[in-house]
Amino acid sequence: MPKRVLVADDNPMIRKMLCRMLEEQAHYEVCAEAANGADAIELAKRELPDLIIMDVSMPIMNGIAAARELKKLFPHVPIILFTQHADVARRLSDLPVDRVVSKNDSASLMRQVYALAPV
Repeated sequence: MPKRVLVADDNPMIRKMLCRMLEEQAHYEVCAEAANGADAIELAKRELPDLIIMDVSMPIMNGIAAARELKKLFPHVPIILFTQHADVARRLSDLPVDRVVSKNDSASLMRQVYALAPV
């Protein structure tokens, strides 16, 4: 059974790129796509993903606030923060995420996916 991944990013092109990357992998499927943190929370409640990939800068609710809420609801579900602001995010000590990956280093994203949601 494939690992279910929720993708949250307000940029539709980045969301589609992430979905294509994941769907090219036989053991991963995108269970939901969100354009903001509030939608990501609602979709996670409904879809129960095995992994969440989330941007920081999103409207309505940013990725860090959404990740805090998601970790309360689903403490066992790993969250990857996929952001242009990775250097800043890594310096924050109380981030409610399991990994921070720069959007400039998308090649390492799949390594983190494999590490956090192994098949």
